Amino acid sequence: MRWFEVSGFNTVHAINAWEEDGGDTVVVVAPNILSVEHTLERLDLIHASVEKLKINIKNGTVSRHPLSTRNLDFGVINPSFIARKNKYVYAAVGDPMPKVSGIVKLDVSVTEEDRRDCIVGSRMFGPGCFAGEPFFVAREPVNPNADEDDGYVVTYIHDENKGESQFLVMDAKSPTLATVAAVRLPRRVPYGFHGLFVRESDLNKL
Repeated sequence: MRWFEVSGFNTVHAINAWEEDGGDTVVVVAPNILSVEHTLERLDLIHASVEKLKINIKNGTVSRHPLSTRNLDFGVINPSFIARKNKYVYAAVGDPMPKVSGIVKLDVSVTEEDRRDCIVGSRMFGPGCFAGEPFFVAREPVNPNADEDDGYVVTYIHDENKGESQFLVMDAKSPTLATVAAVRLPRRVPYGFHGLFVRESDLNKL
């Protein structure tokens, strides 16, 4: 095991990581909790900024590239790109945490020289509406030629004003994360995170 010093970087929910330069560089995309002292007692004061780290295995240096100034956590990607270089991340917006007031789509392929905010899509749920952690579901998971963002972003939404919960399906390609389907649920679904999508074909194998 080898340790690399990254001053002021605190993460819990790493999003993805992959190798570059023939294995000499490891790239990590993860939210940096800027107010880690509030993690357990004052979640509403937490701000997490998504960053891209490049770790040089040979000389031990680490470079950092902030990707967005928004308060983001619970980032997810197309599962087919885990541990592979990817372009898109879907992250929960905390305004404030721990409630999720929206979802954004990030383009993490931007270079260190490009200092613009990498948000390329956004969907806010409106006053009093909050969600759980998003999850990406590929439209054609076994198609090797499918676009990385060809699929859906799904989550549960609760309207605290009306006392209603929905299962929301959004178009992952859309810059507005447009609604594909919104299914009203018969009872309250508590806010949650770290979910899993299982296809019917996989359930039938059990």
